[in-house]
Amino acid sequence: MADNSEWRMYEEVASYLLNQFADLFGLDRFEGKQKVAGLRSGTEWEIDAKGVAEGSDVFLIVECRRYSTSRQNQEKIGSLAYRIRDTGAGGAIIVSPLGLQEGARRVAGAEGIKEVILRPDSTTTEYFLRFLNEVRVGISDIGLSDEAISVVHKKVHIADKGEGQDTVTTEKA
Repeated sequence: MADNSEWRMYEEVASYLLNQFADLFGLDRFEGKQKVAGLRSGTEWEIDAKGVAEGSDVFLIVECRRYSTSRQNQEKIGSLAYRIRDTGAGGAIIVSPLGLQEGARRVAGAEGIKEVILRPDSTTTEYFLRFLNEVRVGISDIGLSDEAISVVHKKVHIADKGEGQDTVTTEKA
């Protein structure tokens, strides 16, 4: 099992990367870990990050789960769905390396929970991030070389066919 520093780093990297792509979620920014009041339960919820839009009270809860051996199940996504309802959030984003099981995907769809795939070893500069039918990859390398480097930027479209079947098409950007 990962130690606390790996979990914390995963949450921080997820929050940082989501903030870089906030506009694709229709938001202005993502804020880090914080507590949010439960309006129905009267409790307080700690959330890993919060997506916000300026001039609006609507926000998204971000839940990061760095589980690298199993997909998120229906029960875990159901508990996130309750936090949406209890806090008055407009929805949520679940960040994990492996994504959702089928039942969890159904609950997520019904409750406004967006799925984000982020590799467990991601950093703010080296990452694989998949969300909203987009794939973003960060690559960095430091060194001296006489060799030429060629980078081809491709736009990737992913069509979710359900049951874990996806169609991927690429085009030069």
